[in-house]
Formats: sequence, C-alpha cells, structure tokens
Amino acid sequence: MSTLADETRWMDATDQAALVARGEVTPGELLEAAIERIERSNPALNAVVIEWFDHARSVAADPALPTGPFRGVPFLLKDLYTSFAGQTLSNGNAALKEAAKVDTADTTLVTRFKAAGLVIAGRTNSPEMGSLPTTQPLAWGATRNPWGLDRTPGGSSGGAAAAVAAGMVPFANASDGGGSIRIPASCCGLVGLKPSQGRITVGPARAESGLGVELCVSRTVRDTAGLLDAVRGPGIGDSVIAPAPRRPYLEEVGADPGRLRIGMLDLHPRGDFLHADCVAAVRSAASMLEGLGHIVEPVWPACLADASLTQKFMALWATQLAMAARGFGATLGRELTADDIEPVNWVLIERARQVTAVDYAAALDAGHAFRRALQQWWADGWDLLLSPTVAEPPLPLREFENNADRPTAPMRRGGEFAAFTPPFNMSGQPAISLPLHRNAEGLPIGVQLAAAYGREDVLINVAAQLESAHPWSAEHPPIP
Repeated sequence: MSTLADETRWMDATDQAALVARGEVTPGELLEAAIERIERSNPALNAVVIEWFDHARSVAADPALPTGPFRGVPFLLKDLYTSFAGQTLSNGNAALKEAAKVDTADTTLVTRFKAAGLVIAGRTNSPEMGSLPTTQPLAWGATRNPWGLDRTPGGSSGGAAAAVAAGMVPFANASDGGGSIRIPASCCGLVGLKPSQGRITVGPARAESGLGVELCVSRTVRDTAGLLDAVRGPGIGDSVIAPAPRRPYLEEVGADPGRLRIGMLDLHPRGDFLHADCVAAVRSAASMLEGLGHIVEPVWPACLADASLTQKFMALWATQLAMAARGFGATLGRELTADDIEPVNWVLIERARQVTAVDYAAALDAGHAFRRALQQWWADGWDLLLSPTVAEPPLPLREFENNADRPTAPMRRGGEFAAFTPPFNMSGQPAISLPLHRNAEGLPIGVQLAAAYGREDVLINVAAQLESAHPWSAEHPPIP
C-alpha cells in the first residue's frame, strides 16, 4: 500500500478535508489513496459493487470542485434509491443490474453531497429493496464483515459499513427504514445516526413521510455531525419537516448536555431472546453514562411490549416493497414477475397486493397511535433511552440465505435479530448506534440511544461525550 493510502486509511473525513484545505494533498491524491484501498480490500469483502473511478478522477481534478466542508473527501453511495445522474443504480435487484439503466438526474441528497465537496467513487452493496438486516443480494452476492468474514455486516447499509470499517473511505452514504443505518453500524463497529423523520429530504421521488431516512455510517461523531449540517433541511414539496436545530450540529460535539435522565432497556420488551453479550453491552454503557454524571434507571416505554408491533411495522413495510416493485417495473418498462424478485421479497409483495385500502389505512392509524404513545415517554421527562441496537452479535451469513421451501425464513430471522430498531422508524425519532462493546470473539456490538423527536443535538452531545471518555477509533478489523 502506498504511503498516502496507509497514512489516511484511518483518518476521518474531517481530517482528510483539512489536509486538502491546507494544500497538503489534492483531492485527486486522496481519491487515488481510497481507490488503492478499495482494490486491495474489496475482493475479500464485496462491499463496493459499482465503481466509477474514472468519473471520480475527473471530478477530483476539476478546479470547480465545490468548496464545501468535505471538499476532496472520497465517498461512496449506497446502491438503493440514491439516483446519480449519468450512473447506474440496481437497488440490489438482478433485473435492474442487467438492464443497467442510467439515471438522468440526482436525488436532492446526492446534489447536497456534491455541494459538500465529496468525491463520489461508486456504490456499496445493499440487499434487494433494502429489505433485510443483512447484505447478501442474489444480484451481487454477500458482503462480508471485516471483523469476521463469515459474519453479516448487517443491512441494509452493509456494503457501506464494511467499506468504512475496513478503511476504504472515512464515511459513506447509508439509509434506514427499519434499522439499516444502526444495524450495520453495530455489526461493523461504527457510528450510525438515524436522523428524525423530515430532517433530510428524500425527494424528489420518495416521500419523507415514510419509514426511511438517509445519512451515513462513520467512524467519528464529528464526521456524522458535520455531514448532517451539510445536508439537512427540506426539499421542494416536503410535508414533514423536522424543527431546525438551535445551532450547527458540529457545535454540539464537545458541548455539555447537562445531567440527563436516561432510561435503560436491558431485556427484550416482549420477552423474546436477547443475547447475553448485548445485555452486557447495555449495562456497560449504562455504567459509562453514570460515570459521566447522568442518571440511568431501568425504565422504558411500556408500548414497546406491544406484541402486535411487528405486525404493524410489517404491514407498512410490505406495502413499501410492493410500491418499490412497481417502480422497478416502470424503470424496466414491463411488469415484474416472481423471476425478477428474490423469494423473500416476492412473498411480501404478493401479500401486500391482497391488502385493501381500508386495511392499509388501519395499519397507518395503528402506526400513528404507536408514534404518539412512544413519544409520550420523552414528553414525560426522559431525555434518552439506552438499549441494544440488535438482539445478537453479528450473525453468520448462512442464517439469512434464501430458502425456496421457506421463502420468509430470512425475514423472520431478521425480525429476531433487528428487534430494537424499527420502533423509531415508526415514531420518526432520531436514534444512534455507538460502538462501545466487543464480545469475547472480538465482534463489535453497538448500543442504541434514542432521543425525542427533533433532538439529534442531544444524541450528538452524549455520543461525543462517550467517544471522548471511551475512544473507539483505535480499534481496527483484521483486514489487510
């Protein structure tokens, strides 16, 4: 590996941007260092599935590269819904991969990434339609976790997390409709913030009123805060708009949050299995927070014990998959069949097609009632909820393989694994996964903190406190 590729491998985006700003390196040199790392590590991981290195070189060499806060920093887009003019997008689907349709316009968020000065060099792997908490689409094959090549990196932003954890790029685009930023962050030892619904536009083609939000996975809290500052805000026609922050999120890094009341959930609220390693991670984090002066009590929102929560979420999730399939068909110019979609997703799409308008309206009403009940806990005086991010350490990839005889098996296994993240997609609240624990095998296990709606500032305050008191950035996976 070249000297620059090695020297910048574990440097965060903020420091890489500072090198460019001081004239110590050029954007092109940073890009070549990232390309070298991708070409070295990606064969073992399969994290980056679409490369546009030559295009990125032309962007990096352009004197008109925007002078945003991350000017010249190499970046990767997730292969899910993030249209980039002049490039292809497969959404993890084999038919779209084969068609290789070229997008004609950027999403609003991609435009903002460009304005921030990022040099986008390709796409990271995602499960088809982003539907599972693992990343092993039939279209591209499995992405492997840098901390254990037989383990999942999580999903659906597993390619992004594997790339960042392996040091290919300092941070990468990720999205979260049921945990898809937080779960890979937990599995790969990264920071993963799911912003509030309406904090960052997902326009123009998607609705910010849905379950999904966008941002990144990163290695440092300040990178996440800085990127959130760069891309936050509504787009044209957005109807859900989060309240503006009182000051830039980057100023929350190092700020004193005061003494907070934090509830702790160190068990499965519905009595299902929770791995001892995840319990240990939560209790360790609680001790860290108490050491920082916060009040931590074993109290949590009672509505999380609702046994029908999974059914409420899946009713909305399946309908979103059916709408995605309709969009895929429009792109391909034909109606999709079972041969075009992975079995686990086709079953849900077919199920959604049997749902009546009244059934869907009832699911929305149930979601609204849950949203109010969950947010009430914060309104009653609590500042944060501490919980596991996932219910188990990173699982073996084999546990999520498609099974023609039991097509819903990967989704059911995913529901067991990702039990703690979907509630905050339904409620619209911000939540963050932090890499505060490792088990006896050395696998990362994240903990989740959730705040009141619109209060990313509190999450960034406390995450930065924990990062300073218990640094994690020196921990690197055993990948060359």
